[in-house]
Amino acid sequence: MDREKFIEAKRIVIKFGTNILRGDDGTVSLPRVFSFIEDISHLVKSGKEVIVVTSGAVGLGRKRLRLEGTEGTALKQACAAIGQGKLMSIYESGFDSYGLIAAQILLTEDDFGIRTRYLSLRTTLNKLLELGTVPVINQNDTVSTIEVSPSAAQMQVCFTDNDKLSALVASELDADLLIILSDVDGLYDSNPKENPDAKIIKEVDEVTDDICALGTDASDGGRGGMRTKLKAARLVTRFGGKVLIANGKIPYVIKKIFNGEELGTMFLPQTEGLSDKKRWIGYATNIIGKLVVNNGAKKALVEKTKSLLPIGVVDVINTFSKGDVVSIVDEEDNEFARGIVNYDSESCKKVMGCHSKDIINILNFKNYDAIITRDNITIL
Repeated sequence: MDREKFIEAKRIVIKFGTNILRGDDGTVSLPRVFSFIEDISHLVKSGKEVIVVTSGAVGLGRKRLRLEGTEGTALKQACAAIGQGKLMSIYESGFDSYGLIAAQILLTEDDFGIRTRYLSLRTTLNKLLELGTVPVINQNDTVSTIEVSPSAAQMQVCFTDNDKLSALVASELDADLLIILSDVDGLYDSNPKENPDAKIIKEVDEVTDDICALGTDASDGGRGGMRTKLKAARLVTRFGGKVLIANGKIPYVIKKIFNGEELGTMFLPQTEGLSDKKRWIGYATNIIGKLVVNNGAKKALVEKTKSLLPIGVVDVINTFSKGDVVSIVDEEDNEFARGIVNYDSESCKKVMGCHSKDIINILNFKNYDAIITRDNITIL
């Protein structure tokens, strides 16, 4: 895709990684952060809407406490509580100097996983953009319901890092472009730390499993890494958005990107265009329950977009309620879909392997013929 066409965007989400917000000494790099703020301010004043997803609170808190590390959940949360105020004060003062208002939003997993909160968040963010503010979003590390949930060990959480968080925000707001700024130049065809001849990939048509296999884990100080960025890119491009991964340590990188300079790796949008509800089912919920299905059911769901009937279910794992989103896996435990169940886990266990016509005789009631109807299934 032509670079000028790629950067055409009205609504933009920009994610800053921990390692580009701090200098070599571990403290926040004020010149770099203020250069980001300056570039974003110019974008907003040109008529674009910009949402910032930022890391850095835990690191700032750790530095303020003069700690070497943040082992343990309680210490990490304490550091986040101390660092978040400092982090936000930098954004507030920076945007204020350009006549713009920064709006702080701290999010937990349940803000996406619970549908009513998800919709409320979208309304609030849209209103903030309408008012001309710059929403500054961070994961609320100080408060995590997942940490105290008795079923946390079995739960698939909708996000655990700001790469996925930025993708969820972009998805929720139908953003045209997600820019992920990190300490790498983009996606390489092999690990550049191990292969000096590794070449950067300028453009990715589709985030396939082979592309995801090129990802590596996080560098020191961060929680993401290229692997999480590629997963974020897969989500955003699947709903029709564009993604750019670039090096945030390049001076005035945001300005250069929107001047058309060929920086980073472009991930092109797909034509699938998942609806908002399908996106939420597939990517924005916390998953506890699991349905194991046979090969016939898997083929019907994936190739024929059919509903999931009880006869195709071979096992029900964990406890869930009617209306929950559950994971759908094959008999090798490969997750390939998610969906909203019409029956609770106990009812599913009773009717699995049976014909739909037998549901009423087994349960003494019948909500639907299907355990999950096709309109409530997202193929991953």
